[in-house]
Amino acid sequence: MERLRGVLQSAQRWPPGPSQTIYRRVEGPHLGPLEAEEEEEVAELPALSCPMELKGPEALGSGLGRSAPIPWATAGRRSAPYVVLTSLLIFTGAFLLGYVAFRGSCQACGDSVVVVSEDAELGLDSRQGALYWSDLQAMFLRFLGEARLEDTIRLTSLRERVAGSARMATLVQDILSTLSRQKLDHVWTDTHYVGLQFPDPAHPNTLHWADAAGSAQEQLPLEDPEVYCPYSATGSATVAVAQDFGARGVLIYPDPADFSQDPHKPGLSSHQAVYGHVHLGTGDPYTPGFPSFNQTQFPPVESSGLPSIPAQPISADIAGRLLRKLEGPEAPREWQGRLSGSPYRLGPGPALRLVVSNRRASTPISNIFACIEGFEEPDHYVVIGAQRDAWGPGAAKSAVGTAILLELVQAFSSMVSNGFRPRRSLLFVSWDGGDFGSVGSMEWLEGYLSVLHLKAVVYVSLDHSVLGDGKFQAKTSPLLISLIENILKQVDSPNHSGQTLYEQVMFTNASWDAEVIRTLPMDSSAYSFTAFAGVPAVEFSFTEEDRAYPFLNTKEDTYDNLRRLLRGRLPALAQAVAQLAGLLLMRLSHDHLLPLDFGRYGDVVLGHLGHLNEFSGALKARGLTLQWVYSARGDYIRAAEKLRKEIYSSEQSDERLMRMYNVRIMRVEFYFLSQYVSPADSPFRHIFLGQGDHTLGALLDHLRMLRADGPDGPGPAAGFHEGRFRRQLALLTWTLQGAANALSGDVWNIDNNF
Repeated sequence: MERLRGVLQSAQRWPPGPSQTIYRRVEGPHLGPLEAEEEEEVAELPALSCPMELKGPEALGSGLGRSAPIPWATAGRRSAPYVVLTSLLIFTGAFLLGYVAFRGSCQACGDSVVVVSEDAELGLDSRQGALYWSDLQAMFLRFLGEARLEDTIRLTSLRERVAGSARMATLVQDILSTLSRQKLDHVWTDTHYVGLQFPDPAHPNTLHWADAAGSAQEQLPLEDPEVYCPYSATGSATVAVAQDFGARGVLIYPDPADFSQDPHKPGLSSHQAVYGHVHLGTGDPYTPGFPSFNQTQFPPVESSGLPSIPAQPISADIAGRLLRKLEGPEAPREWQGRLSGSPYRLGPGPALRLVVSNRRASTPISNIFACIEGFEEPDHYVVIGAQRDAWGPGAAKSAVGTAILLELVQAFSSMVSNGFRPRRSLLFVSWDGGDFGSVGSMEWLEGYLSVLHLKAVVYVSLDHSVLGDGKFQAKTSPLLISLIENILKQVDSPNHSGQTLYEQVMFTNASWDAEVIRTLPMDSSAYSFTAFAGVPAVEFSFTEEDRAYPFLNTKEDTYDNLRRLLRGRLPALAQAVAQLAGLLLMRLSHDHLLPLDFGRYGDVVLGHLGHLNEFSGALKARGLTLQWVYSARGDYIRAAEKLRKEIYSSEQSDERLMRMYNVRIMRVEFYFLSQYVSPADSPFRHIFLGQGDHTLGALLDHLRMLRADGPDGPGPAAGFHEGRFRRQLALLTWTLQGAANALSGDVWNIDNNF
């Protein structure tokens, strides 16, 4: 050991190697800013070039210049080359072993994300004060305030914040003032002028019994004239027998069967109607495909998702009165609810006259943005957002998400003040117009689509975060599933002491992803990011075990009701979502290589092909085949595996190479947007999550029409058209093939068997 120590001590006299910046804590009673310190790397030891002199132990007090001969000194000099060689062999072996172990931790190289490389990125001894991943976690959790979360939820729910209102404008200024006190690089607002619908106080919506001629008779009370359905068709309609005349209007009521029957939990009043827009889409329906900036010259078109008949919410009490008037056969069991004393029949029944007088108004809405710039890839953004507006108190609808968003801003701002520097930019957004169908977020995406698909890495939605406490769900893109699994193992369960969230869900179902993972719904702002813009997205939610949160979109969605429903555990649940979102942001903004599992879509395609296989026999009988889809899927799998191998064999310290890989990885979701349909005509172009004839879902629906064939073989299957099928198959196949080609990288690297 003395000989080896001599070798290492002599190395200190060699020229220093390249330096790297580390984070070092400043000692003292308070945690101050982290100081950047330069640490020199130990240079590689050159073989047999180290001048050395071996000496034995000297007597205590002997002089430094004493040169008395030592019996074994000569032998020691002769053995010096062997000592150096032995030391180099040990050093080289340890280096290779460490390198292999480090390469095996690549987040994008395997099926799961392994948290190993965070420490290796900084590569420093924690005894010297280096900021490891565990240090970042501890710092984040220390700055996250559970008490502040609850206070912000309560105060936000007490403020009126209808989109476009004067009080919303005041709230915008208050939030901007709060953000101005944080350590942020940029804070700004983005205003859109959108078409929103509101009730007309001078002409309230009405519902009457009607006579045979359709004339209004006795009025049925709507109980609350402020409850309405935005984007309903206006005018009057006589609602008669649907099967004879077609539906002329829609009355929407909350059935008790939709909510928990637990007598110990608060429930929705039978006199309460539920607010909700009826646009089958997102964004401003009067400017589909175009951003609603004030200077835009709007084309005279409307969204195809706007209904052509009037719609109006009613309470369960009014619905019970109407159902008791219906005659005819009993409704199918799946149509029946739990309205007491109300038989569920199909009709006929007496006529109704519905009048809807909602008015459209051009309304300014404001999205609020705050940014922490990245220091290595500032042009790549990790985006996190929450709806700010609410039709009523909106405690669960938007106050929880707004509180978590503001708390995360404060936590990351404090981390920046203490030395944290994300590689990529963090973009925090407070959306307006969410109650009208994610209008604020969709208009922003439409306005900046050409930029965002090149720069937005991931979107994290904080909407619908706490709607119960029974179970946890993550609605997400397949690219994020592996990372979510890893994060769940690092967050404590708010429901079970001593367990992580991962352990909680595994206790319920050994297949954790079957228990947790769901597809993105259209009522989430995250949906537009993925299905329209091609940006992977996620939305975390705590929900009731088997029923919906009863007060959502009603005037009873108050802080007190939400707290009573959760039995005082609202702060813990909100804190858990904040931790999940915060750790996800840290990984996505901190890791050298983006931890997105690009190979996961190969499994997704394989699962869908299983459904297509059900129709292979019927298609073969018609001379049709699905072979091209299978070939495209094979090319995608090969491209993903090839990229994995490239990453596995590359140096993570090569910043240029890592950035090139990150660009390919972050655009995988975008590759699944069909390039063969117009965004104006089919805004949701994603072949797996979107809507339209180009999607896999539409192809499967069309193929199901083949089951109308008779027992004697192919017949005139009702609704099945071979020409349409061929076009659908081509759109699906070439989008999937394009994704495989893009994942391969440069055109000279494309290797497919198509």
